[in-house]
Amino acid sequence: MTLSSDSYRTRRTRFSLLRVVVLGCALLALIAFTMVASPVQRESTQRSLGEHTSVALVNGASKTPVKAVSKQLVPGTVLGVALNGASPIAGMPWVKLAYPTCGAGNPSGADLQNAIQSYHSKGVKVLLIYCQPQPSQLYNTTMLHDAAQARADAVQCGNEQMKNGKYNNYVSPANFAKFFDLCQGAMHTVNSSIPIVLGALDPHVAGYDYNLMMGQVNYLNQMQAAMNTRVHPHGNWAWRSQTLGIINSWHDGFPSLATNNLLGLFTFWANQFHVNLNSGALGQHLWVVEDTGCFKGCDNNINTKAKVAIAHIMALTLDTQTTMRYRVPFFFFSAQDFISQGVYWPIGVQDANGHAKPLRQDLRMGSSSLVLNCGKSHPRVIDQVTLLTDLYRGCSLQGNWYSTLAR
Repeated sequence: MTLSSDSYRTRRTRFSLLRVVVLGCALLALIAFTMVASPVQRESTQRSLGEHTSVALVNGASKTPVKAVSKQLVPGTVLGVALNGASPIAGMPWVKLAYPTCGAGNPSGADLQNAIQSYHSKGVKVLLIYCQPQPSQLYNTTMLHDAAQARADAVQCGNEQMKNGKYNNYVSPANFAKFFDLCQGAMHTVNSSIPIVLGALDPHVAGYDYNLMMGQVNYLNQMQAAMNTRVHPHGNWAWRSQTLGIINSWHDGFPSLATNNLLGLFTFWANQFHVNLNSGALGQHLWVVEDTGCFKGCDNNINTKAKVAIAHIMALTLDTQTTMRYRVPFFFFSAQDFISQGVYWPIGVQDANGHAKPLRQDLRMGSSSLVLNCGKSHPRVIDQVTLLTDLYRGCSLQGNWYSTLAR
């Protein structure tokens, strides 16, 4: 059939328009596919709350950092206690448990799985600490996979890995890179969205220990180099895309509120991560996995029961307020007092028998009390367990709380 020139031009115009539409749809589909399928190559330094940097798994091993969004985890709500007793603490949103690599007596296998399931049934989330094993077992994947099967809500891979001493296994940056890669890979094989905390930095005094803290940065830089040359050659792993665990062990609040080592640590690491401390972004990079007041080896002669008691409750109160102000995940250490190396450690919110301690642990219950502002209620608090859990749920202290506890 012969087409007229007008009919031909009409069909050619329609065909051209159709081709434009088809090409446009294809381009949109390609863009959509790229956004869904390709790894995120750029990360914003100040990530919004509720987001957590994860790691893409390639045959069970970590490779290029990607961003995974946790719909249930907001850093400012991760508030807990290291649970070294047999019973959970009512009202505690998170607890910290340890794997046997952290010491004998900690559960593993079915016992650990059942313990975490029990906490989950009560609405309590769990941070599991997997300490680096002795050197001969550092890369033991059987233990790593056993820990992963417990399905904790977050896992800390390594603990005080830079400390070298009688009770610590120092791990070189290169070896720790391989260990962390295996640990993170094992945990993310079971649940790819849970936060993985990169070890725990040794406790230091901000300012005074500046050079030692810069040594920690240097260690992390060496670890990063090893990760991208030996563990995953030509990779782009960066420790600033991870979540660091830190330990604070100082007499914050004693002899005055001007003593706030936790704030000093936050300031130092906010500078290292290039984030504004007041923005709330530090909680995306840092977890306080252990916080406690100093009672021995301190520089303020904390050598009487009264001074130990005041330093303890001040650290608990001030550090909890500090971490909540800057929305950084926080675990107080510990639930119960304990004996270690022949020394009694009066740093729990409960005594060694699991009973709540008075606010001033050197005095009888009720000798000291605080009135909290919890919205419509104003409870009078006389024990440390209630104080900690009420602060965690957002209650505020009376204006003269410091003088009340210090007298």
